[in-house]
Amino acid sequence: MTSAVSPAIPGTDDEAAAAQATPSLARRTLRVFTGNKLALSGVVLLVLLLAFCYLGPLVHPTEQVHTNLSQANLSPGAAGHLLGTTDLGYDMVGRLMVAGQTSLEIGLAAGLLATLFGTVYGAVAGYFGGWVDAAMMRVTDAALAIPAMFLLVVVAAIITPSKGVLILIIAGVAWLSPARLVRGEALSLRNREYVQAMRMMGGGGARAVFKHIVPNAIGTVIVNCTFQIADAILYVSYLAFLGLSIPPPSADWGSMLSAGITYTQNGYWWLIFPPGIAIVLVVAAFNFIGDGLRDAFEVRLRK
Repeated sequence: MTSAVSPAIPGTDDEAAAAQATPSLARRTLRVFTGNKLALSGVVLLVLLLAFCYLGPLVHPTEQVHTNLSQANLSPGAAGHLLGTTDLGYDMVGRLMVAGQTSLEIGLAAGLLATLFGTVYGAVAGYFGGWVDAAMMRVTDAALAIPAMFLLVVVAAIITPSKGVLILIIAGVAWLSPARLVRGEALSLRNREYVQAMRMMGGGGARAVFKHIVPNAIGTVIVNCTFQIADAILYVSYLAFLGLSIPPPSADWGSMLSAGITYTQNGYWWLIFPPGIAIVLVVAAFNFIGDGLRDAFEVRLRK
């Protein structure tokens, strides 16, 4: 009695074993990112800051609208205030939470908006090239020739600051960097075989930009976005320090730092160090995350 034996396909088992042994691209990217201790510390730090700003008020509710001058400038620990009070009698911990919400919201929104607009702008310029690229890049070069802080101060001084206004002002300055980066990527990607094949099949410029150029430059876009958010948070602090922030009772870390500098000679250190440390921590967190993402995407591109 003979038994049926299925014919062996040479190399099939070896190829399957090799495919299982080789980690996927996503796993390799994640492994490189998680292997970066600074990047992981940035993620943890950012999560803790977000929890402090948005969940903290639920645990530690405070009055952040009406002033109480009888409680002004209390030292840490006095009258139950862990970090003391501000010059207007606000609880310092509660003020840090409320101010952090403003700084993070403006920074995140401005950074994302600047990255989105700059990505599309740079992709269009790089893909079409020629006189379109020349005209669009001359606009970018002219804007880059003007100091960003000068533009921010002038516009913020003319227009009454608010969250929406600050987001538009900062994004209107910050989009220049991602535009130049993505434009360089687009100049290289537009000559790839899959883009040329798409054009031969009748695909238009919009399809090339949004289906091929932007998706294949996503690594550069994501990394740059983290740095844009960090820069936007710093811009918010710069403007607030110069007195061009959103009006009270709203606050951000920059305005808290600006108000605390007034009392430097009085030794009220708790008005200066907490908001200053918060700004340093959140900017460092985004920069650490950006460095980790850059390393991870470089490995992905090499693969």
